[in-house]
Amino acid sequence: MIAAAGLGVAVGDGHPDVRVVVRTRRGDHSVVVSSDVHDADLHDAGHRAVRPPDRNRSSIPPGGEPVGSGKKPLMVMVLATVVLATTVACGGEGAGGGTELRFFYWGSEARRKMTEEAIRKFEEKHPDIKVVGEFSGFADYYETLATKVAADEAPDVITIEIRGLREYAERGTLADLTDAVDTADIDAKVLATGTIGGKRYAIPTGVNAWSLVVDPEAFRKAGQKLPDDTKWTWDEYASLAAAITAGTGGRIYGAQQAFNPAFLQIFAAQRGERFYDGNRIGVSPRTLKAWWALHRKLVDTKGSPGVARTVELAAQNVDRSLFATGNVAMGMWWSNELGAISKAAGGKQVGLLRMPKAGDAASGGMFLQPAMFYTVAERSPHRAAAAAFIDFMVNDPDAGGIVLSDRGLPANAKVLAAVTDKLPDVDKKTVAFLKEVAGELTDPPSAPPKLASAMEDILRRYTHEVLFGRMSPDAAAQKFVTEANASIAG
Repeated sequence: MIAAAGLGVAVGDGHPDVRVVVRTRRGDHSVVVSSDVHDADLHDAGHRAVRPPDRNRSSIPPGGEPVGSGKKPLMVMVLATVVLATTVACGGEGAGGGTELRFFYWGSEARRKMTEEAIRKFEEKHPDIKVVGEFSGFADYYETLATKVAADEAPDVITIEIRGLREYAERGTLADLTDAVDTADIDAKVLATGTIGGKRYAIPTGVNAWSLVVDPEAFRKAGQKLPDDTKWTWDEYASLAAAITAGTGGRIYGAQQAFNPAFLQIFAAQRGERFYDGNRIGVSPRTLKAWWALHRKLVDTKGSPGVARTVELAAQNVDRSLFATGNVAMGMWWSNELGAISKAAGGKQVGLLRMPKAGDAASGGMFLQPAMFYTVAERSPHRAAAAAFIDFMVNDPDAGGIVLSDRGLPANAKVLAAVTDKLPDVDKKTVAFLKEVAGELTDPPSAPPKLASAMEDILRRYTHEVLFGRMSPDAAAQKFVTEANASIAG
């Protein structure tokens, strides 16, 4: 909110200039405007008055063309600048004089509705704070966030994934939340994933694990039994998938494939490798080739659909998966998606299994990961209120009872215990599964290097090249490592 706008005349070399001082909720900024200016120059000056000049922003407005072209009287020009500054900078104070927070998040329409319900509950408990939700679909979420940040209009509370955390933290966008939010009932190892350089930039909303999803009825139709997932191998997984396809005459495929980096991360961990080794890729070409060979084997033995269909399915949401049509027995997803998978399958009973292992693996490589994080903008003028909102969303059973497992199973152990009875039966299966495997899980991975958000696309591209036969596994593995390292090096 603008507190005041001052106009002063600065005289030098006989040419009067006007200095515009704008006091905004982000601090005081000023710019000297010559008396001989055009509208386009003034429009640019108005933006610089509100936004610090070190943002490397274009002065061209969204429409792509500067505003106006003719000269105007000086005072009109200055007033236009102040009006523009007021329009851009206003915000942060509610109609009743209280604090107004902006909360940016992505998701489905169902998530939007439950989030709005949680916001209303928070406002009941904090009548002096109003929360304005800013909602986006996931496809354009990060592009929209980047635009807001570049324009110095970052929301007060920002939802972010682990793959984008370091980039925003290290560019100075996010505030240090150490001691700002109560984290006593959040697993220390999970909490540590939001810490970079000794500062806690992010609070996990909830947790999940990359797991194998199964349809027991599909196994029965194929005349197959569910595997002993405490000791099964990748070879047994591929053979079982082929047997299910054959046993149903091709009506049900054994597996729907996935190319998610989390899958490769587990596969590599079983071979003693990390996906990231500091600021470099830790996965060896040998492991990449073994991973691609597994994908190829599933196609060749008809344990999964052919390459073109497999690639198409891997890009779809669960509501368009083979589970939704009842044509698959196994697939890989994050554990918090089990409810959505069951719903897509018409309420069919589905379950979770451990990921298969390499024959001599000492560890299964599975891990808990925050489904997402809550963060606070470094330049938010309401950081205490923003921290209070995050505290409510993470630690208050009332919030947990509304959000349930939508953002992963609650990261707060006491909240999880309080809401478990309210969870749908399918989500209770997820709770039981994660408790069962808790002692086998490896430490959660730390936030990946900056620019790691591009890694999924890079991995998918080379995977496609190998599966379609356009590139040899040897060549693809070398090129993947080279390109991936170049990407995260910036």
